[in-house]
Amino acid sequence: MSDLAIELRGIDKSFGPVHANKNINLSVSKGTIHGIIGENGAGKSTLMSILYGFYQADEGKILVNGEEITIRDPNVAIAAGIGMVHQHFMLVDNFTVLENVMLGAEENAILNRGIVNARAELKRLEDEYALEVDPDAVIEELPVGLQQRVEILKALYRGAEILILDEPTGVLTPAEADHLFRILEQLRDQGKTIILITHKLREIMAITDEVSVMRRGEMVATRKTSETNVEELAELMVGRRVLLRVEKGPSNPSDVKLSVDGLTVRDNRGVVMVDDVSLEVRAGEIVGIAGVAGNGQSELLQAITGIRQAEKGTVLLAGQPIDVTGDADPQDLRKRGLAHVPEDRHHMGLVLSFEENENAILGYHYDEEYLNGPMLKLDAVRSHAAQSAEKYDIRPPDVRLKTANFSGGNQQKIVLAREMERDPAVLVIGQPTRGVDVGAIEFIHKRIIEMRDAGKAVLLVSVELDEIRSLSDRILVMFAGRVVGERTPEATEGELGLLMAGVEEGQEAAQ
Repeated sequence: MSDLAIELRGIDKSFGPVHANKNINLSVSKGTIHGIIGENGAGKSTLMSILYGFYQADEGKILVNGEEITIRDPNVAIAAGIGMVHQHFMLVDNFTVLENVMLGAEENAILNRGIVNARAELKRLEDEYALEVDPDAVIEELPVGLQQRVEILKALYRGAEILILDEPTGVLTPAEADHLFRILEQLRDQGKTIILITHKLREIMAITDEVSVMRRGEMVATRKTSETNVEELAELMVGRRVLLRVEKGPSNPSDVKLSVDGLTVRDNRGVVMVDDVSLEVRAGEIVGIAGVAGNGQSELLQAITGIRQAEKGTVLLAGQPIDVTGDADPQDLRKRGLAHVPEDRHHMGLVLSFEENENAILGYHYDEEYLNGPMLKLDAVRSHAAQSAEKYDIRPPDVRLKTANFSGGNQQKIVLAREMERDPAVLVIGQPTRGVDVGAIEFIHKRIIEMRDAGKAVLLVSVELDEIRSLSDRILVMFAGRVVGERTPEATEGELGLLMAGVEEGQEAAQ
């Protein structure tokens, strides 16, 4: 038997003119945690999609446990012992944990285990790998950390010996991320093989045994984690030295540009997601909102920007009211100097079937510079998009390419360029670097600081505590729809993590 769980030889894949994977060779040893890092568009996701059967390589071979295999679809991958935990969970919200674990494997459950035995098998897996979760709990009622456990249990239930995890800590608190790492280490110690895709270099250093670096479709290096450091990995990813810290001077806040008072917002189910929230953002400062995803941050941003109607409360933009309980018009708010980078670029920031140049002006397409009567000036639109693509290093620099064909990080750059280049008075920005590589993170952070220093008011929501602490001048923490604390950027990760988990000041000592 081979000592390698996975071996990829000469994997090559193109999508039209885009050469996504170029003669990739990769070896992953059994019983290890192997990290894969790279810039957006480097080809990481394409490579893992080939391994899991979403795509088929144009050339090359895949070996699993030393034996060559043709992975035509995910069913073949699962049968070969490969499981994948996606960044966006593939769970049915109104099903129970047990139903989700069995979903797609019903025939196996009926023929070999039955419901009773499936429950027993789930219990065995929970106990063996410290993945405890109530099998009868409904998914939508579980916090994201437990939902992620369900995804891992689904893969283990199907007999996975090799687990691919795509950006697994993006929606977790620091404590939940630490617990996930302990689970992954336990899985490794019991012989499982883990492939970890992440853009967080410190996580690579903390949890992996080996790390492979991709750049522009090629595999440029593999290192033993103990023999490298974040500076070397960042340079390998980007091809140049990267500043891994945010450099900024003190803020000089002046007039209040955005004021929120007593805002209450319900979601589509009628559940209160924003509960009597008040805050202010001044010109020349960045106010960061920390919190685990799902604690009301999205609904807060949507109400402020006119996308979701509030139940009550007032919002003032430069001293003038926004009709948040009525019919606030996002287009009118743009004209008044409010720019918005939504958290969910796919559903709120972009039309994926549009060309890049069309998305580059989306929401601003009524501006006179782009119109000739009722028709768009296509030359002006495409010229603007080309300038933005160059300034924000959007790859590939093809303004006629469908937006769906860009990597997630380059899609994010399209949204950021569109909103930041409008010189807004107030920038409301959700998850600015979600799915963005280390080189682009450096660029985006610098741009946000430049906007603050130019006297703009910035309201920032991020689940990345490092990002919140690095960029913010003041930090608000949201839990269960309420602001549960305000801190300075000097607050420790542990202190903020406790607030994010709903442990308010004084409670920890009392426990």
